[in-house]
Amino acid sequence: MLTIYGDRISGNCLKVKYVADYVGIPYTWVDISVLKAETRTHEFLKINPAGQVPVVRFDDGRSLAQSNAIMRFLAEQSDLIPKDVWGRAKMDEWLFWEQYSHETSIAVTRFHVVYQGRALEARDPALVSKGEAALDLMEQHIVDKDWFVGRAPSLADVALYAYTQFADDAGFSLSARPNVRAWLVRVAEALDL
Repeated sequence: MLTIYGDRISGNCLKVKYVADYVGIPYTWVDISVLKAETRTHEFLKINPAGQVPVVRFDDGRSLAQSNAIMRFLAEQSDLIPKDVWGRAKMDEWLFWEQYSHETSIAVTRFHVVYQGRALEARDPALVSKGEAALDLMEQHIVDKDWFVGRAPSLADVALYAYTQFADDAGFSLSARPNVRAWLVRVAEALDL
């Protein structure tokens, strides 16, 4: 049995949950509150010395951290990973971009606004600019396609969905991004969310 340690307010943790649910891997979910600093306890640091969620633990005691690495592991041999080398490389390209250019702006801004109570007017302008650019790139990329890579949903879609679904919470409007809005619906339907 797999144990997922995660915080449901985190898109990174939700990514892992979405993949495990989609591929039908049974697991036990253990809530770990980032806001209550539960990732800093001695017990949790024995599981993941980096003090971050998500992390999964296997019955044999092995642990794996970092959401995209966990997703890759759980989805191995599933239809969420393209079969061809180029498709996998393009999926990885989006996974790396998501963690560097998307999550770091949208997720961080959302955390500031929703969980730290910052006013929308007090958002970090650099993060806002970076988040708007990320959403614009997504809108342009899927203007003539249903999925980010290939002809079916992949881990790229799961990763990008995780925080894009909450963009409005951070003050990033999707109203002028119809392709992103339609894609969010497709991903939710494909993953049965």
